[in-house]
Amino acid sequence: MNQLNLFIELTRLKKPIGFMLLFWPCIWGLTITYDFNSNLINYFFYALLFLAGSILMRSAGCIVNDIVDRNFDKKVERTKNRPIASGKVSVNLAIFYSCALCLLAFLVLINFNYYTILMALISMPLAFTYPLMKRITYWPQLFLGITFNYGLILACISISNDISSVIIIFYLGAIFWTLGYDTIYGFQDIKDDEIIGVKSTSIKFKDDPKKFLFLCYAIFLISLIIVGVLMNFKIYFFLSLIISFLQMIHFQIRTLKISNTTDCLKKFKSNNLLGLIIYINILVGKLI
Repeated sequence: MNQLNLFIELTRLKKPIGFMLLFWPCIWGLTITYDFNSNLINYFFYALLFLAGSILMRSAGCIVNDIVDRNFDKKVERTKNRPIASGKVSVNLAIFYSCALCLLAFLVLINFNYYTILMALISMPLAFTYPLMKRITYWPQLFLGITFNYGLILACISISNDISSVIIIFYLGAIFWTLGYDTIYGFQDIKDDEIIGVKSTSIKFKDDPKKFLFLCYAIFLISLIIVGVLMNFKIYFFLSLIISFLQMIHFQIRTLKISNTTDCLKKFKSNNLLGLIIYINILVGKLI
């Protein structure tokens, strides 16, 4: 039971926000592309596959992140008790866990067409190099955005076997969504990160963070509007986007207290709700 608890802690399975933020772009892309006049069973089947893949790959990614960052984690108050940093789980065992999770993810992946499998495998280096980015650039969140929203592309090609211009615009916009919420997340560790030399957009824009966050979320909202226009969605879609706008601009940015770690975590976690709201926005656009 102790090893099971350590595995759950290592993979953050008790913190679903991580894999849900990976899953939302997948279900967005699937919903945008899917023909709802066809068999709905396939839609839910693909949705379950993407959810399983998100859980497995996020879990494997957490392990790789903790292996690479174990020496940094020991020096940060929030992360010093993580299983690898604290020595409760060895690096060799962690590598075994990560490989096992990747194998399970591959078994999920082979249920898709060959093009989706190929594109997913191409993205693997991106998924595991993110922890290194914070050592060399102030923009590691940008690399996270490229990786975390890749499910939009995979979901599109799993249905249409092609990448549409709508999905490309959506994907580019969603990168800025991740850039925004992960910057908020980074404010929790900003003092420790500055001491140990870790870089992030949280540090780069600490003097005027709200302008940067507003720019990120504004680009994301503009991409959603363009998607709605290209998809010929009716006015209901654009009206429903007002809720997304208020959630991002009013709740997340206007009331953000970057010196309050509890508030930063709360604002970060609220993006799970935002993912659901945008999913409903897309359903409104597709079905009404």
